[in-house]
Amino acid sequence: MRDKFIRWGIVILVAVWAVSLLIRAHYWIPVLLTAIYALGIYNVTQSKHAILRNFPVIGYFRYFFEGISPEMQQYFIERETDGKPFPRNQRSAVYRRAKNISDTVPFGTQLEVNQRKYEGIKHSIYAKSPNEELPRVWVGGEQCTQKYHASLFNISAMSFGSLSDRAQMSLNKGAKKGNFYHNTGEGGISPYHLEGGDLCWQIGTGYFGCRDEEGKFSPEIFKKNAALPSVKMIEIKISQGAKPGHGGVLPGAKNTLEIAKIRHVQPGITIISPPSHSSFSDAPGLLRFVQQLRELSGGKPVGFKLCIGDTREFEEVCVQMNVMKIYPDFITIDGAEGGTGAAPPEFSDGVGMPLEPALIFVNRTLNIFNVRDKVKIIASGKVLTSLDILRAIAMGADMCNNARGFMFALGCIQALRCNTNNCPTGVATQDKMLIKGLDVTDKSERVYHFHKNTLHTCNELIGAAGKSSYDEVDASMFMRGDEFEHLSDLYFPDILGNVKEHTGKY
Repeated sequence: MRDKFIRWGIVILVAVWAVSLLIRAHYWIPVLLTAIYALGIYNVTQSKHAILRNFPVIGYFRYFFEGISPEMQQYFIERETDGKPFPRNQRSAVYRRAKNISDTVPFGTQLEVNQRKYEGIKHSIYAKSPNEELPRVWVGGEQCTQKYHASLFNISAMSFGSLSDRAQMSLNKGAKKGNFYHNTGEGGISPYHLEGGDLCWQIGTGYFGCRDEEGKFSPEIFKKNAALPSVKMIEIKISQGAKPGHGGVLPGAKNTLEIAKIRHVQPGITIISPPSHSSFSDAPGLLRFVQQLRELSGGKPVGFKLCIGDTREFEEVCVQMNVMKIYPDFITIDGAEGGTGAAPPEFSDGVGMPLEPALIFVNRTLNIFNVRDKVKIIASGKVLTSLDILRAIAMGADMCNNARGFMFALGCIQALRCNTNNCPTGVATQDKMLIKGLDVTDKSERVYHFHKNTLHTCNELIGAAGKSSYDEVDASMFMRGDEFEHLSDLYFPDILGNVKEHTGKY
């Protein structure tokens, strides 16, 4: 696009100047066009803004409407707390942290602090200075021989195909610099995942990257890819929060020759993954598959990802863990609020359990069956902010994954065109003209800074609550609106008791 813009721009400018000189017309028109052309040349060569690289002149309209006065925003466009699925204030926080600039806000909260709906952290009057070291978690049980020291916060599953090659390269380079892992998504390991960052290789129902000619799981191909040094963990995808019980979808427009080769499928056709695995159909089969992948990978941590639906099925998996003595190294819980590139609205809106009750259920069930100490829980599903991370840990998670936050760090503007191949920022598209706007060097730095600054804020929140360790985070650290209605019932008798004890009077 850049070459075309430069070439045709010169042709048009020469023509306009020639006509103006011949007819001796006013020269403000060619001067204006020359200025616009110079602005366009600057934008197609800069690396900070993908929108302006792809749309050198008209891209300014987006920044104009975004950057005009708060009054214009308030009365005519979008308030800070508007926007779905992520409001503007959350997106702005990600952008600022990714750019490594101040993420502070003026004039207090813009949320409606309603007593009944409020949720927050119980801070301490004895707050502590935040720990500068970012938190990490060991993953790998007694049956794992290659344990992995993971970051508390990592990149959730997004396939090459759903995301562009430059987006994947930026994510992986950012993960390498920040020492956190990058989940490949079910589309397999592409060359763009191999920029030095740690990988969690996701195996979906289509077995992309480890399938035979019939689409079945191939132990030989899996073993070869699992031996890659960058593959640190392996995740069996059972279901996804935004569309549980529904296979993943790669639109035909995104299924290029390169992607088809990586996935071992035919190019140009829409690829819909099967709704369930062909390698197992019950709890014992799932655990045997976990053990098989662990052995084929040389003892690397193996787990599975699912959105909770019928709770009895998960309970049966826990029963079989004790019967078979096979334990997954981790379980990733995806909430119904999780994201996707494409799904029927009924699945996104009405299938699956939300993340918070799912985490509580899974944590409680693993404890009931005495296997909680053998399995790490990873939370996935709209875990965007530092508060979201701590809330997930309080509900039972050991660590968290996030996808859309890292997309925002890449420059995603929530245009909601992920399923059309027309993403204007070059993040969720295979259109080469749009992908050119995404600068890998700049975006990988933003991925790194978003991760680092988000976890630093987590450390600050821990300190504000008077805690020294993430091991101290639990549900008692949070307050909710419905508690306020019962404050007198909960605390007043205790207060009176303390008064009597210390003064001898009521």
